[in-house]
Amino acid sequence: MMNNDDFRKYAHEFADWMADYYGQVEKYPVKSPVKPREIYDRIPDSPPVKGVPMDRIFNDFKDIILPGITHWQSPNYFAYFTANTSYPSILAEMLTAAMGAQCMIWDTSPAAAELEEKMMNWLREMLGLPETFEGVIQDTG
Repeated sequence: MMNNDDFRKYAHEFADWMADYYGQVEKYPVKSPVKPREIYDRIPDSPPVKGVPMDRIFNDFKDIILPGITHWQSPNYFAYFTANTSYPSILAEMLTAAMGAQCMIWDTSPAAAELEEKMMNWLREMLGLPETFEGVIQDTG
């Protein structure tokens, strides 16, 4: 089990990695060069019997997972959808992940529901839509 000191250490290490990633994302190949099953075959066939050190998990992420990632945030990426995240959105995601916020209805998170409602009103105003327009955020492919 991870303690608070270890969490702080790895949180800083991960944040530094993320900042470095964004500082050089254009250097990664946009589309992964891996072949089918190349990543799958590098992942152990059975789950670990006991906890795995975070250093090993992070190294596996960098050595096994990262080579198989399509880098949607690259300025060289021109398929499907445009880049879909930003520095502020990553920081916001870190805060919501830390709280484990479940934001599906008002009862599960009044702040999230009311923030979403206000943001939709702002969006309506910025788009010049009539005040009778109401809605929610839907995100899908």
